[in-house]
Amino acid sequence: MLDQNFSHPIRFKASESLALPVKQTPIPIHHYLRQPQRLVKAIADPKLMEPLSDHEFRLKMRPLNFMDIYHFQPTVILGVWSDNKGTVFLRSQDCDIRGIDYINDRFSLTLKGKLSPQEKEGKIYLQGQANLTVEVDLPPALRLTPEPFLTVTGNSLLRGVLSRIKQRLLNQLLKDYHYWVDSQSEFINNEEISVFGDPCPES
Repeated sequence: MLDQNFSHPIRFKASESLALPVKQTPIPIHHYLRQPQRLVKAIADPKLMEPLSDHEFRLKMRPLNFMDIYHFQPTVILGVWSDNKGTVFLRSQDCDIRGIDYINDRFSLTLKGKLSPQEKEGKIYLQGQANLTVEVDLPPALRLTPEPFLTVTGNSLLRGVLSRIKQRLLNQLLKDYHYWVDSQSEFINNEEISVFGDPCPES
């Protein structure tokens, strides 16, 4: 967390929203969303993610480049949980930047997100919102740079982070949902066969 005694703090912010139509399937999507670990796998590269528990994950973000001066890769601990309606909540719990002690000791990252199924005019949509805030104490090399320029640059960097998460979500979430529905349907069919036996062939 950022030490409040630091003399040159600056804050960057970005937000991203999502409205994704969902094709009806035999299993409504809120059942899928009750497994938040699947959502994390949909928004993050599995190679960069480490499960800590059913509801906590260590995620290495993509390397960031600020002003062509600082190159760093934050590691975030994410808490992810869902309610009985299928609404998924995501919140950062800790953040670490390895390799640059100056920034790591003077850096705070907060990520909050929400994703929920909504019905509108008989159709189901996934509505999502994510907010990312970073607060950092400016290194001496940047203290003479006009703050509005730094703010615009930092905000743009964070928008890029959220945009990549959104694009991965758009590309992966529904694919994984339909794969999960198919696997559940196959499991149910196999269970029925094991109980009742193979269906009799038609004569």
